[in-house]
Amino acid sequence: MNEVYEFLKSAGTYYLATVEGDQPRVRPFGTVDIFEGKLYIQTGKSKDVSKQIQANPKAEICAFKDGVWLRVAGQLIRDDRKEAKSHMLSNYPELQAMYSADDDNTEVLYIKGAKATFSSFTAPPRTVTF
Repeated sequence: MNEVYEFLKSAGTYYLATVEGDQPRVRPFGTVDIFEGKLYIQTGKSKDVSKQIQANPKAEICAFKDGVWLRVAGQLIRDDRKEAKSHMLSNYPELQAMYSADDDNTEVLYIKGAKATFSSFTAPPRTVTF
């Protein structure tokens, strides 16, 4: 999991794919955190992406860096605890102008049943689970 975290963090931007009905939806993200041994991302509950995740928690993340791409598939599980939100926001102080651990909008989600696959054109795929 730490290797996945480090890859996503150093890539800066990753893309989160969700499903809305039968239509895939993909958008850029940049928040990633490890809290209590789980990999977390962050969004706002008022956003369509949050509604899509609550309707169908299966999601996939994709990032590319230095000729290697990473896909992480799993389920995104909401964690409404203040401690989880605070931990994320402490690592992304620029978000504190828009989000608060005490508001009803901040949403942090951890990846459950993650299957992460590192791929490139020069090496066979390598998969890690957590």
